[in-house]
Amino acid sequence: MAMAPLFVPPPHLLFLLPATTSSSPAASLRRLLLPPLSCHARQVLDVMPQGDRVAGPRAAEGAGAKGATAQVGVATREAGTVGRHGRGRHGGGARPWRRGEDRPARGGQHAADDGEVQGTRRGGDLKQRREGRRWTRGETQARESGKAGNSGRGQSNASGGNASRKGKKKAKGGENEVKLRVELDMCSKRGDVIGAINLYDSAVKEGIKMGQHHYSVLLYLCSSAALGFVQPAKSGNAGSGIASIGQLHSSSTQSVGNLEGDDVQSEGHSEDQEGNKTDLFASDDGTEKPSRIPVSDELREYARTRGFEIFEKMRSEEEKVPMNESALTAVARMAMSMGNGDMAFDVVKQMKDQGIAPKLRSYGPALTAFCNSGNVEKAFEVEAHMLESGVRPEEPELETLLKASVAAQQGDKVYYLLHKFRTTVRQASSTTAKLLEDWFQSPTASKVGKRKWDAGAITKAIENNGGGWHGLGWLGRGKWTISHSHIDRNGACLACGEKLTIIDLDPKETEDFATLVAKLAIKRERRSNFDNFQKWLEKHGPFDAVVDGANVGLFSHKHISLSKINIVADVIRQRFQSRKLPLIVVHNRHLTGERMQKPSNRKLVEKWKLSNAIYATPTGSNDDWYWLYAAIRCKCLMVTNDEMRDHTFQLLERDFFPKWKERHQVRFNFEDSCVTLQMPPPCSVVIQESENGQWHIPVVSEEGSLEKDRTWLCVTRRN
Repeated sequence: MAMAPLFVPPPHLLFLLPATTSSSPAASLRRLLLPPLSCHARQVLDVMPQGDRVAGPRAAEGAGAKGATAQVGVATREAGTVGRHGRGRHGGGARPWRRGEDRPARGGQHAADDGEVQGTRRGGDLKQRREGRRWTRGETQARESGKAGNSGRGQSNASGGNASRKGKKKAKGGENEVKLRVELDMCSKRGDVIGAINLYDSAVKEGIKMGQHHYSVLLYLCSSAALGFVQPAKSGNAGSGIASIGQLHSSSTQSVGNLEGDDVQSEGHSEDQEGNKTDLFASDDGTEKPSRIPVSDELREYARTRGFEIFEKMRSEEEKVPMNESALTAVARMAMSMGNGDMAFDVVKQMKDQGIAPKLRSYGPALTAFCNSGNVEKAFEVEAHMLESGVRPEEPELETLLKASVAAQQGDKVYYLLHKFRTTVRQASSTTAKLLEDWFQSPTASKVGKRKWDAGAITKAIENNGGGWHGLGWLGRGKWTISHSHIDRNGACLACGEKLTIIDLDPKETEDFATLVAKLAIKRERRSNFDNFQKWLEKHGPFDAVVDGANVGLFSHKHISLSKINIVADVIRQRFQSRKLPLIVVHNRHLTGERMQKPSNRKLVEKWKLSNAIYATPTGSNDDWYWLYAAIRCKCLMVTNDEMRDHTFQLLERDFFPKWKERHQVRFNFEDSCVTLQMPPPCSVVIQESENGQWHIPVVSEEGSLEKDRTWLCVTRRN
């Protein structure tokens, strides 16, 4: 489906743009666009080559070391070629025999000249050698009329070959495409925008066919520079949504992106690793992370203009390159760099029209552009489109919408987003908490709300929702009071005295959750293994608690300690009236070996077996599925310090799992030989709305801190 032109270069930029048929931007143009950088910036970014690149048939190989940012990859590739063939291009000596070839006779006539295989036997023997030689990694396969060619020796000028001239041309073209891909990937890793554009210009001049990956890398680099920075050593780090858009102090835009989520990657890396968000600044432990280097305004404008030009060529009838989400998202980000939210939103809409599924990151540019411009209504149109496409906004997107809504003093939008935060992230980050404080302290906030309401209807709504919220709008009028409070051991707020609610899964949700976990486990485990466990659990359950044996036994130990497991089991059983031992789930490999032959260990295992309180998961199994299913099925506590964030738990329903985990996980800590158990909090750690219109908002605390030390925003007013 043809797409309408998205960009026309401004007249004042035309004199800066070289024609698409030109070799590469001249050194004088680069000096015009790029102000001098510091030595450190030159080393990291290398956007100012010291010498002019040479255009022409060998431009892709580089004109010299000066300014040739991508030459590292080329040099490596050439070195690898030498290693494969066992000699240099101009070296002597016969090529080693390979499996599949006829072994040459002693004193044969074969000799190497300029990297080519020549000989007097040009007939059937040479034909058999060419057809028998196996393709090796790094070469391009070419077949012509049923005969095997080898484009990996594309420089060969052998006089006695059966490959047609057309086949040689095709092989050479394929080699050029691979070489261009390697060089562009190197530019992406080094953040060399100008180098990548030069490679593009040379490829266009020489007629090198470019594919989807070539264009994606080019658009990634151009859109990065258009947004105000380039990130060196960046090729394939995943990210999503507005979490991949950073801040740049600029007069033209307030928010810019770094394309963390692009599918553009170097060879050997898988594409589109969604969900692994990378902090691009120095970490708390002092380790250095890749930095983002700002670029000049001239380069931003130049990169954006060339980016749109490259995109137009990508989708032209001449190229016929399939469009993908990565390329279109890059275009949306270039549109955002101009503050054009409508264009960025149109790009996302075109994705759906072309059968391309938009991702969270696809919506970030339009959402950011509209929020930055104060167009709240259009921003919520983007959010509605996300939901229609099955894309759920996460905390960064919600925070961006909240910031715009607070600035626009739109109380209904703030109320809507408070409940979005409640269902999506449950707690508020420090920045979100500050935005909410700004809202509640504003004059507009004191004026919104119902003066009269049906108390019975409010109570009924809270019961129907499972407790903790009613969703019927702001209640009351008047100035809000905000307190930074804590919750006592009984679940009561120390500021206002209100007892907060415990929100757990209802019986049907629990049953559905157990069924989901069993279904996922059976897919990933041997069906017979998990079936046997389910039958064993039905026979010997239910239990009051389940212990993650490996997590407890390996606490501060290299090898599993059964004595620690026993201490935890004895302490947790004392909390229940039945005094029944908890179920200990542990992989069978932890119960074998010399250490398990010690009398003390054998005695403990025998005690647990006699009480039917231990289950050893079989070889090849993941014990996480077993203890998780047991805790859900028995509706009991789960003793583990596992934060349950790895891929196993990411498969679970986001609505069910956080609620269940909060109400059922028991954490532990050992000091000397004593164990301390941290039981589930006395109330649900989630944004709560009371029947009289008050709000209690938990703020994200540092990992490892106790629940009693968590800060809550207590927001009340006199009705």
